[in-house]
Amino acid sequence: MSHPAAILTGPGQFALTQRDLTPAQAGEVVVEIRTVGVCGSDIHMFADGRIGNIEIAEPLVLGHEFMGVVVQAPEGTLGGDARPLKVGDRVAVEPHVACGHCRECREGNPNLCTHHTFMGVFPRDGALQKYLTAPAHNCFVLPEGVTDNGGALLEPLGVALHALRLGHVNVGDRAAVVGAGPIGLLLVQLLKLAGVTALHVIEPLAWRRDFATRSGATSVAASFDPSEDSRYDVVFEAGWADDSVQTSALLARPGAKVVLVGIPGDDRCTVQHSLARRKGLSLIFSRRMAHTYPEAIALVERGMVDVDALISDVFPLEQVQRAFERHSGYEDGVIKVMVQVG
Repeated sequence: MSHPAAILTGPGQFALTQRDLTPAQAGEVVVEIRTVGVCGSDIHMFADGRIGNIEIAEPLVLGHEFMGVVVQAPEGTLGGDARPLKVGDRVAVEPHVACGHCRECREGNPNLCTHHTFMGVFPRDGALQKYLTAPAHNCFVLPEGVTDNGGALLEPLGVALHALRLGHVNVGDRAAVVGAGPIGLLLVQLLKLAGVTALHVIEPLAWRRDFATRSGATSVAASFDPSEDSRYDVVFEAGWADDSVQTSALLARPGAKVVLVGIPGDDRCTVQHSLARRKGLSLIFSRRMAHTYPEAIALVERGMVDVDALISDVFPLEQVQRAFERHSGYEDGVIKVMVQVG
């Protein structure tokens, strides 16, 4: 069955085409995609034709933040929360497909699986297409209280939640976030829920600083100011800019934790060694997420985290080129760009 798809044909260039649906195998379902979020990692691939050391060797369908409706599901198929899946279910889909058998998977760290594939990262196609075949255990049924866009944004919320857990934040801690993109802003909401007493955000874009303040930041700045008190117990780097790791280390108090969430464009982590060593910092690298979807769904359904508020732009699939250009250019007001497929 052929269906519409947007493929990245080269750096900075999409083409609309038809793709054939991969037949579902045992343990899989077919999802009709409704909405897809554009992520910073998508922008890396759009702009550079690669992410980290993974190069896109042939046309690829991007899109890993997404939800849709199940259109094919064998009877008795169980989803990621062990609930039966049926045709018509709205589902959020975790894009990371782990092998389930390696040591990392067996130890409960599927996000570290060395045999994984990832929807929307070469060589596995993602969700900027009408239909996608996915493992049933990666699909989580959405309650009525979670919107379609909210379902797609459970993926970045999961990334933020995983990072928060790695930071071991305690009630009363002083925290900072470097970079107020969608994941940084979700971290702001989660840190407020966690009971930090100070929450400083560094973000160069004024409208994102304003959003951070509305979300719970107690102070914001466009850049690091060495004259200000910067003794933070835990710092989250979510900027993937040239100096974001160094800035995070400057903000941290001696003995603090620095959680690195962003993906640098040049695939390098740059921090002054003497600064990090003399402070005795713990640099914690956060990779995607692990076991977050049920908790993320509960946070959104109960109104404890507002993911829909992040959405600044919505484009149809036919305008995917413009959607990515607006995001990658950081045009005025851009926070989260969504692509409506169905």
